[in-house]
Amino acid sequence: MERHIITKRISEIMGDISRLTSALYAMDTTDIQRYPDNYEILSTDAALRGEKIACRLRHLLYAGTSITKKDYLLSAGVMHGIEIKYENGIMEITLPCLLPKRKQRQSTEFLLDPLNYTLDKYADNNPMPRFRHCVVCFSLVYNRETPTRRIRDYDNLELKQILDVVSVYIMADDSGLLCDAYNTTELGDADCTIISVMDKDSFPDWLEARKKTIESIVDFSE
Repeated sequence: MERHIITKRISEIMGDISRLTSALYAMDTTDIQRYPDNYEILSTDAALRGEKIACRLRHLLYAGTSITKKDYLLSAGVMHGIEIKYENGIMEITLPCLLPKRKQRQSTEFLLDPLNYTLDKYADNNPMPRFRHCVVCFSLVYNRETPTRRIRDYDNLELKQILDVVSVYIMADDSGLLCDAYNTTELGDADCTIISVMDKDSFPDWLEARKKTIESIVDFSE
């Protein structure tokens, strides 16, 4: 990549960082008790700017160094704290964040690319199930110490984009003919999203066991 292009892109990133700093300052000076809506707007703006900066830095890295996208995103998956395990016929993937809203398109690349490459690495080193008739459950875990107004409607979240990535590795098909999708809202120590995939016959026992181990299930729907 030519030097003037690199310089231009770095300048754009620095501008984004400056705007992120301003957003963080505004968050720090906003009375969250009196103006919760303003604080939510500011914090959303700051989070999205942070993700945009990360994605731009990734592209700058790919274009200007010998580090491959795959190698970097495997490291990003570790940094994100993405966890994958397959036990007792259930594939469980934990993302250390809540899923972005559908309108927040900037968030999808930030999360989906590391997830895809982490799954690919896991598949290289572990046996993978191949579910035909299955259930996938999205457990949205909210930090119990934060306001309940943060809880979102399921249809406003990027569930389908996550499912598209996961299905490539462990499902015959993610169509409604072969895959049932369920959502739960839970309270926990920290925000995260847990995707659990299993055969349909395993789902009743899984749900009953989960009810006994989590603090609460706020909603359960197909």
